[in-house]
Amino acid sequence: MGLGRGVVRAAVVQAAPVIMDKRGTMERIRKLTGEAAEQGARIILFPEAFIPCYPRGLSFGSVVGNRSMGGRKDWARYYENSIDVPGPETEELGKLAAKSGVYLSIGVMEREGGTLFCTLLYFGPDGSLLAKHRKLKPTGSERLIWGEGDGSTLAAVNTPYGVMSGLICWENYMPLARAAIYGRNPSIYLAPTADQREGWQCSMRHIALEGRCFVLSCNQFVTKDIYPEDLQCFQDLESQPDILCRGGSAIIDPLGNYLAGPSWDREEILCADLDLAAVVEARYDFDVMGHYARPDVFTLLVNGEPLRGIDYSGDPFLPGEALTE
Repeated sequence: MGLGRGVVRAAVVQAAPVIMDKRGTMERIRKLTGEAAEQGARIILFPEAFIPCYPRGLSFGSVVGNRSMGGRKDWARYYENSIDVPGPETEELGKLAAKSGVYLSIGVMEREGGTLFCTLLYFGPDGSLLAKHRKLKPTGSERLIWGEGDGSTLAAVNTPYGVMSGLICWENYMPLARAAIYGRNPSIYLAPTADQREGWQCSMRHIALEGRCFVLSCNQFVTKDIYPEDLQCFQDLESQPDILCRGGSAIIDPLGNYLAGPSWDREEILCADLDLAAVVEARYDFDVMGHYARPDVFTLLVNGEPLRGIDYSGDPFLPGEALTE
């Protein structure tokens, strides 16, 4: 796949979900996607963990050596409002992408068995679920509530505008993970996040320069007053500021210049026209996996196999089937 041609309008949606409520959040997604599409966007990105929320400020009743019953109930509520992939919500999101005629990418909490994964979904304008990426390494306290993805979901999607790929939040600080994505030759790099720090902007501009690609960075704007007060660990928020996440979403060109944003302290849909010729022009003097690579010195091995704790290959009985005489 080449680097893409023409000009395409992209949008990053800086907003908050309906916390711990996937149905309410789905309604928000429909509304916000429609607004972005009305502005001419054909690529739309929502933040990390938008369904059902990034649970900033919540402890889930955990200290080293102990988990409270109230925290378990909050986690169960989080689990119940997360989604199956594929499942009813992915069908709805696919229909929304088709209705709007857009490439729709959105951060969700994906459940499998008793584990939650922080996942980025890619939908095409035909309504199909094109790919998913599970976050490789949850950060800090996220490790208590989320599982780890594997190399089988280092996703990349071919579009008329070139390859679209990316990483979630602090995966973007992992040099080898970035290299694996650059190996996909992306023209458009997605970086949904929960990082609201000024330093994140430095990383996003660096990735644009390093990858010589457009970078779409998307964060939530969240205030404390939208959290449901019946959470078992609601008191965790007493010491938190009124603005829990101030945003910082932005769109950056392949030479590290802002095309839109960063946006702070408000909900906003940021749009920018991406001229794909800029990717080619930027790689004239630096192509990280092309003429600027040194495969005679450096190589990277990516394990792209799905990893499971039990391998049932060759077993005549599927997991969960009853044995018969």
